[in-house]
Amino acid sequence: MNVPMHRFSYTHLTENQIGQKLASAATGPACASEYSNAVAGKSLKIVTGNGGPVLQYAFPDTRKLRLTVDSGSPVECGYGALTLKRIVFFSHLVPGTQKGYNVVVDLKTGLATVFEIWFSGGKDGSGQPLDAREVQRQIYYGYVEEAGKEAPKARHHLTNRVEGKGFYWKQDSGIETLELYPSIVSSSFVELTRHADDLGYCSPSDFVMVDDNTFVYDRTECEFSGIHTMYVFDLFVMKQVGVRLGFNEKDELEYYIFRGDGEVLGQLAILEPFRDQGDKIGFGPTMPQSLAKGGRPVYRPSRTLAHMTEEQVYEVGRKNTVLFGGNGSVPQMMAGHQLPFSDFLAGKELTVRYDNGVAWNYRFLDGKELRWRKEGEEQWHDEEYRAFEADESLIFFGHMHSGTRPAESVQIVLDFANALTTCVNSKMGSAYLANEVGYKIVFGAMEMEGLDSPRYIRHTFTDELVGHAFSWNYSEAMTSMHVYTTPHSASWSIYLDSGALGMNWSAPCQYVKLRDGVYLFNLVEEACNGVETCVVINTRTMHDCGFGFEGGEKTVNLGLVGALARNIGYYDVRKYLGPRKERAARSAK
Repeated sequence: MNVPMHRFSYTHLTENQIGQKLASAATGPACASEYSNAVAGKSLKIVTGNGGPVLQYAFPDTRKLRLTVDSGSPVECGYGALTLKRIVFFSHLVPGTQKGYNVVVDLKTGLATVFEIWFSGGKDGSGQPLDAREVQRQIYYGYVEEAGKEAPKARHHLTNRVEGKGFYWKQDSGIETLELYPSIVSSSFVELTRHADDLGYCSPSDFVMVDDNTFVYDRTECEFSGIHTMYVFDLFVMKQVGVRLGFNEKDELEYYIFRGDGEVLGQLAILEPFRDQGDKIGFGPTMPQSLAKGGRPVYRPSRTLAHMTEEQVYEVGRKNTVLFGGNGSVPQMMAGHQLPFSDFLAGKELTVRYDNGVAWNYRFLDGKELRWRKEGEEQWHDEEYRAFEADESLIFFGHMHSGTRPAESVQIVLDFANALTTCVNSKMGSAYLANEVGYKIVFGAMEMEGLDSPRYIRHTFTDELVGHAFSWNYSEAMTSMHVYTTPHSASWSIYLDSGALGMNWSAPCQYVKLRDGVYLFNLVEEACNGVETCVVINTRTMHDCGFGFEGGEKTVNLGLVGALARNIGYYDVRKYLGPRKERAARSAK
């Protein structure tokens, strides 16, 4: 059965189907580069702690090994190894099973980190079984045992030392990615060569410190195809060695090890206390303090979002549409720092004329009530609205189109200095879900006595915010950080009590330049909760203002948004984005 997985179709592969496909990987991972012979002809006994196994390896040559786990019987496995300076990395599966190991050994210190990996197992935080195709992982820290030598006291460990970093990587296979580490438990990535849309995605991740310049990273694309990517990287030489294992959206098995070369794209501010080195992650009292094997903090919105029908959403909106907080009936968690309401429009009459042929006449009765009609209609419609002055003579207002099916709202910028207007026309229902917002952004000009309406000049889509990271403090109950990852997507992370960044998610979005330093930003949390956030960001005041539009099982809600921003840093990513021919031309220069 094919199911949309963050807008990609994938198949619920059965345990038996996965086992059949894994049989082809019994000889070990593929590799575009030459396999390393660093362990050929040698034996290693790796002792791990934290409940992990003892792994005894014998390597007859560069492609075959013999493994004994604890006191079990030896098993012959195919493997592949690569080296990165003094680091040896190797990966293998165990024939006849759906598990394997990715192993990192530091030949200088004798320390080792082992990733046990497996298919067809594991449960989510609510105890529900995970999809069989999703690769699970458990990390064990240990050392290579040497006869007559005392075991080292140190171990590799989790870290926040690479939190906030961003990289461009190009593998020996030709695959190119942008990978950003805005969180200590998650990462964002952009597939420059695999996908065509330059969208950013997020996955739960681990960050392990080997030494001051060498780290291990992994991610599992839990809400996507379930693929696992893991690599060791060295910040001195900006090189990586790693592995990719799992089934892509075409249900093809990918299992290969790779080398890569990288570039640092930037560093975001780290806000936890200086004494916090990230070796322990504190999620606070609301999160489980211990996790089952393979457990990890991860968003699984496709499992938790209620899938409503158009009829259900319509009935909810008909009975309970809430505007602007509903006199406190709906908590305004994202409006704790909203700008004051503006009465700039009170008493004005004007027309907004958009390039898609739509024109609306407006009469603003006061600071909260208006009348509107589609040009050519005789009947006026009465609506409640709210307006903010986002910049000098730049008004952002929003209201519902009452009585529409599906429920419709508009969020409109009126630029009185330039007689320009931009409208975000939003409706309940997307191509995927009835309770997910769909929208269109249209540009146009204002017509009003005393204004000279331009015929050709318009607000425009922009990539000027791309690469920037801002924290947004909406209220005492909510602070998050946005990373504007690509011209068509953004990610956000929620702060933990320590100041570290935790859970991370992403969605498509659009950016419009209104003036220098002033932007319209619109994002719908697609394949998540379906909520639209539509704000004007003023980078001079570091404040935003705007609206949230959503429909659920209890209300259709047009709410308010207002937050204070801090500049957290910048990733230099724009040169890697855009149409592929343009990108190739820039790289050639």
